[in-house]
Amino acid sequence: MTTHPAVTDQPRVTVLTRQDCHLCDEVLVVVRDLCGELGVDLAEIDIDLPGRESLREEYTDQVPVTFVDGKRFDFWRIDEVRLRAALQDGHRC
Repeated sequence: MTTHPAVTDQPRVTVLTRQDCHLCDEVLVVVRDLCGELGVDLAEIDIDLPGRESLREEYTDQVPVTFVDGKRFDFWRIDEVRLRAALQDGHRC
């Protein structure tokens, strides 16, 4: 799993997104619902905003990218069962 310095020291779950991305919209529905249910902090980062050039360069072809505990967890799609298990595991990924 890949760790990126821009997504460490963030909430437990971070999703890299971009505007007008249907896959981002689909992933965010699942992740928002699950994080809300479990009381887990979530950050959504639009990689196209100014100051996010390093994220855009590294992940532009993979968005949405989901990180758990600062480590890349999934990209393009999200496996809700696997994410739930990771978040309920009781320890950091």
